[in-house]
Amino acid sequence: MVVATSPVVRAGLSAVVTTNPRLTVVGSASDLDELAREVGQLQPDVVLIDLSANLQQSVWEKLLLIQEQQYPLGTIAIIEELDSIDLETALRSGIRGILPSTSTELEIVAAVEAIAFGLVVLHPDAIELLSIREKVVANPVQTLTPREIEVLGMLGSGLGNKAMAKRLQISEHTVKFHLSSIFQKLSVSSRTEAVAVGVRLGLIML
Repeated sequence: MVVATSPVVRAGLSAVVTTNPRLTVVGSASDLDELAREVGQLQPDVVLIDLSANLQQSVWEKLLLIQEQQYPLGTIAIIEELDSIDLETALRSGIRGILPSTSTELEIVAAVEAIAFGLVVLHPDAIELLSIREKVVANPVQTLTPREIEVLGMLGSGLGNKAMAKRLQISEHTVKFHLSSIFQKLSVSSRTEAVAVGVRLGLIML
């Protein structure tokens, strides 16, 4: 479901989402009041909301109220200036994805899919605003090499071992070696877990 004050923005975001045949726009709303009225009936997996023109404190309160009283939302917020928001308040209100208004179509579509799968998507600039950096330092997770982070990013894009080997111009055996090292360092046992932890630690963005 798409929420934006401007009809042009609503149409544009809807068009972006539907470029992916796996995604369907079930409805749109001009504001959070309209969203509150319709979300229970439409029951979207993800709500994509443009907040570039309306970023008031009441926005977070309304979103939280919808979550508590009507329907749990997996919400992606598109923000004009990332440093203009209280990120922790936004996350507490149910926001699961934060993207700048300069995001590309591919980034928006990838974020919608990630949120639908239960992941959290934060732009690197948004992560810098959180105290998460200190928490990551204290985390026992070992540091990934630049190549391992590159492989992890490709995991997040859904690439298989053969595709990764071709793109990186290395053997599939080497790809498996990198994956084994990533799993060990992140203390995970699956590709999905590795991507989820990578996103949470700010190592990659989906």
